[in-house]
Amino acid sequence: MSSLSGEQVAASRRASLETLSDAWTKAFGCIEKRTELNLRAVKSTLAENQAIANLALSTKDPQQLFALQARRMQAAMQEAQSYWRHVNNIMFNTQAELAASAEAQLKQQQQKTHASVATVASNASAGSEAAVSVMQSAVTGASEATGATIEAGKKAAEQAREIAKDNVEATTSATNKATQQAVEKVRTPTKK
Repeated sequence: MSSLSGEQVAASRRASLETLSDAWTKAFGCIEKRTELNLRAVKSTLAENQAIANLALSTKDPQQLFALQARRMQAAMQEAQSYWRHVNNIMFNTQAELAASAEAQLKQQQQKTHASVATVASNASAGSEAAVSVMQSAVTGASEATGATIEAGKKAAEQAREIAKDNVEATTSATNKATQQAVEKVRTPTKK
């Protein structure tokens, strides 16, 4: 005889489908955000390139053309860095949403497991206390280990996010400095 009723099996399947649907919704939300970001970036780049081309065509002095090119290079670097910050935020936020959803599902499953073990313990025959105790200890140990793993994963994800943020900031600073130096070189022509 099965320990699960037809209703329990149906409820379990429904819960699995809801979980899968939630994960797909979050994943497609991430794709949608990335697509919107990419479309905005392309539109912005096209408009900026048109404006730069118009300015370049109307510039008479080569020095102004070099300065224009240097300013555009600096702006392009800042835009690229902003783009990648947005991409990182989208990815980390989606990852956090998926992890939170998985954690909630895992906790719900742990509660069901504890309830099942409690039911088994209350219906156990005399003399099976040792086996029930081992089963309860195993479930408790597994729950604690899972909780510790989840917390370690959260800490690792936060550290990865901070490292990525620090790397973007360091790259931004170095790139801005190098670009500014290039702009200054263009602004102050060398005398022969």
